[in-house]
Amino acid sequence: MVNFAKEEVEVVIVGAGPSGLAVSACLNKLSIKNVVLEKEDCCGYLWKKKTYDRLHLHLPKKICSLPFMPHATSSPKYLSKNEFIQYLDEYVENFDIKPKFQRCVELAFFNKEEKKWNVNATNVVSGEKEFYACDFLVLATGENNEGYIPKELGLENFKGEIIHSSEYKSGQKYEEKEVLVVGSGNSGMEIAFDLSNYGSNPSIVVRSPVHVLTREMVHTGMLLLKYLPISLVDTVIAKYAKFRFGNLAELGIPQPEEGPFYIKLLEGRSPVIDVGTIDKIKLGEIKVLPGISKIKEHTVVFDNGEEHQFDAIIFATGYKNVATKWLKDHSSIFLDDGTLINEFPNHWKGENGLYCAGYSKRGLAGISMDAKSIVENIKTVRGEKI
Repeated sequence: MVNFAKEEVEVVIVGAGPSGLAVSACLNKLSIKNVVLEKEDCCGYLWKKKTYDRLHLHLPKKICSLPFMPHATSSPKYLSKNEFIQYLDEYVENFDIKPKFQRCVELAFFNKEEKKWNVNATNVVSGEKEFYACDFLVLATGENNEGYIPKELGLENFKGEIIHSSEYKSGQKYEEKEVLVVGSGNSGMEIAFDLSNYGSNPSIVVRSPVHVLTREMVHTGMLLLKYLPISLVDTVIAKYAKFRFGNLAELGIPQPEEGPFYIKLLEGRSPVIDVGTIDKIKLGEIKVLPGISKIKEHTVVFDNGEEHQFDAIIFATGYKNVATKWLKDHSSIFLDDGTLINEFPNHWKGENGLYCAGYSKRGLAGISMDAKSIVENIKTVRGEKI
């Protein structure tokens, strides 16, 4: 069924993850009418259905809250996955956020005649088409939009299991199996650790230099940054890490030339927060391998010439932004490949009332900053129109 009548609303928000919820909450506090469109059947879908069981927030709760609702004093310093999901559900209830679930946005464009954004969506349950016209459009589908698995190197030849890290729950099903984890960021390192705990024989591919810190090192560094220059803090924390872990390059984990906080500031790329993976690597319970040269039916050939057999490959190779597939007038905010045009902290604002939240690679703190900046700008523009 097609109803061509457009629903007029001031703000349309695409995505009901933490980013979309934060923007909607800020708007609701100002009584600015908004509609949240979510393609899945719940808020925080990635957190609820696309994260592994042992996941915890790597940063203290005081910098991992959404606008206007700090975490309870009774909650632990580092929240578990389930504790954060409970927080999201309470946030939705507290700010009276009512997303329209199972709405797949298929097209959004700026109508120059109407001077409004037109958003076309489909109710995936009923099949009905829905049309919205809004003054402001907020993309809140976030950085973790669609799991990315590289297709080169002969992956199609592999006969074993292939999954993205977003499909991984625990290592229980991989007991006594040979599993290759591709990607040495936080997800890859923690999945390798989890696999080892469940009696698997995990290997992890480490291609690029990476900093490995503990939670305490990150927390200490953030405190020092309030009083010392970033170069000095990086020097102190890097020496602290070397004292704790030793020379990681000897384990096959090269270190970047720049410091961890400088890289975070410049690129938004976080250090790996060690959960025990390094100790398991030292004990030989997790094997570190270099880049992949070729993938065969049951084996993988690596850049150092070694060839190993695997039952499964888990790709912790990140995500890609696919919003540009349906957002036609994105040139003021995204390149065609979904990369942000403007660098932090000016990344969130495009032209004609177009915004994005949750793309700054600065976690939940960055999401809160985006939401407040977006809504403050909407408030200003509305005032000018009135």
